[in-house]
Amino acid sequence: MKKFKIVLVGGGSTWTPGILKSLTNHKETFPLDQIVLYDVDEERQSIVAQAGEIQFREESPETKFIYTTDKEIAFKDKDFILCQMRTGGYPMRLKDEQIPMSLGVIGQETCGPGGFAYGMRSIRDMIELVNDVRTYSPEAWIINYTNPAAIVADALSLVFPEDKKILNICDQPVNLLRSYGRLMEVDEKIWEPVYFGLNHFGWFTHLYDKDGNDYVPLIREKISKNGFIPVDAEQRDKSWLDTYGMVKDILDDFPDYLPNTYLQYYLYPEYKYHKMDPINTRAVEVMKGREKRVFEECAAIVAANTTKDSKLVHNDAHGDMIVEVAESIAHNRNKIFIVILKNDGLIANVSDSAMVEVAATLGKNGPRAFGVGEVSTFYKGLIENQFAYERLTVEAYLEGSYKKALMALTLNRTVIDAKKARKVLDALIEANQGYWPALK
Repeated sequence: MKKFKIVLVGGGSTWTPGILKSLTNHKETFPLDQIVLYDVDEERQSIVAQAGEIQFREESPETKFIYTTDKEIAFKDKDFILCQMRTGGYPMRLKDEQIPMSLGVIGQETCGPGGFAYGMRSIRDMIELVNDVRTYSPEAWIINYTNPAAIVADALSLVFPEDKKILNICDQPVNLLRSYGRLMEVDEKIWEPVYFGLNHFGWFTHLYDKDGNDYVPLIREKISKNGFIPVDAEQRDKSWLDTYGMVKDILDDFPDYLPNTYLQYYLYPEYKYHKMDPINTRAVEVMKGREKRVFEECAAIVAANTTKDSKLVHNDAHGDMIVEVAESIAHNRNKIFIVILKNDGLIANVSDSAMVEVAATLGKNGPRAFGVGEVSTFYKGLIENQFAYERLTVEAYLEGSYKKALMALTLNRTVIDAKKARKVLDALIEANQGYWPALK
């Protein structure tokens, strides 16, 4: 069996240990000749990489383990580039969340003005990354987790329209599937999902088992009676438990389909705003929680020079999905995943140029998607409005247009009011100097 050479971009991420663990768990079916961690922040990457090096020495010693800040070393002659960048790190995420909150608008990592700000930063670095990868590995698959995935995917589709080996994905649908499995006490892999929407803005319409039984009505009924928690609830910070808990509220109002958890910010912006702490946002929670735990445990592994007895917590869905996507492509497995693709009729009555999130099989020739036909007026309206916001955000970046940035934020359902949008935009421009292009 061929051994693959892969790169993990964002090697200093708190999600890196989980992906590394998934790679060693899959070493029999997805063997590696070489794994390279790449990050522009050498200091941040170092402790995570040293722990990973020990892990690979113990669990996959046949794999060459490298970590670097050098683009040529990272990207030359590779098969897969797994990407999870965070431009500006957690200090900028904190601004993304706190600045909108200070001006009366939801502050959230990927939704609303926070997602707009993060997206404007991510576009620049993702375009640079694709150019760098194509310089050194013209045929490598780029599998991207970088958020906000909807905005990043739209930008890459416009800038690199002929590059068919860029695939944008998100682990939240998988997290939801695993959580439905916990709720129903079944393995979520029994289901063939039907899903439509945009990233962080979609719905499961059906979950069929091999006999054609649809679990969606059963899951909806259970959530309505008992509420909803993530599959890894015991490892989650409080804000994530609250996020999953809101699914019941969404289903009480809109029971047609099982919603992505992020829809709560768009459907209940006033309610969510008043429930959020404007100072201790989720970024603070992450820095004091997962960030602290992961780096402390990586340091403990390095100090002990072994992963034995390690308490490092892994998000299995996050790590497993990106590895299983690469494996399905590499071995032409044609397994079903929920991925982000150009619409081109998949949702029949939504703009063809939208980057939609749907189920697709993945093999050596890339994704082959399952269309869902037309969607009803309510869902079409939500999707078209959100897509318009996303496209205007991308155009604002590419054209350096203040007007389009203001249009984007005014359209976003977490803002609505143009005067609020202008205040938030001006504050974010000030905070993002050096990251965004000048908007005129």
